[in-house]
Amino acid sequence: MKPHQYYIIYKPFQVLSQFSAVENKKILSNYFSVEKDVYAVGRLDYDSEGLLILTNDKSLNQKLLHPSHQHVREYWVQVEGSITNEALLQLQRGVQISVDGKLYNTKQAIVKILHEPFVPERNPPIRFRKNISTSWISLQLTEGKNRQVRKMTAAAGFPTLRLIRSRIENISLNQMQPGDIISLSKASIYKKLFNEQ
Repeated sequence: MKPHQYYIIYKPFQVLSQFSAVENKKILSNYFSVEKDVYAVGRLDYDSEGLLILTNDKSLNQKLLHPSHQHVREYWVQVEGSITNEALLQLQRGVQISVDGKLYNTKQAIVKILHEPFVPERNPPIRFRKNISTSWISLQLTEGKNRQVRKMTAAAGFPTLRLIRSRIENISLNQMQPGDIISLSKASIYKKLFNEQ
């Protein structure tokens, strides 16, 4: 049996988290060349960017996505406006968002202001407006509802302009740039994700 493959990538902005072609949209194979049976674990929205795990290890996929394993995901979020302490507290405690047409209270999160984070240029860049300031925050979640981060910041009154997933448990982007790929061993990825030796 051939060994499983494990990669971490920096998914660029406006790329779908899949290898199968979709008309007029960029997909992972436009940037990454991997074995045919390798796929993305979980997903990042088309208009989000950052850390994504690729593998052909089905047990990793099941373990990571199972609701009993509440793994921490950290997002760096650029929002419109100068974010207030009140909004930060709201996000920490949980806000009400719509999930599948029903109201849902998000779980408690860890939220911090980021001062000038090191992030790559985005292509295309966000629309710059001189008279409207922006803020960066770090948002750590243990759940991943559809478009949750965007819905949360909007509910707190600060719409998301740019969204980067920077970390999953102990795997982080560090200095990776959009389009970068790094191969990891099984031992390394299981230790970083599940603290398994």
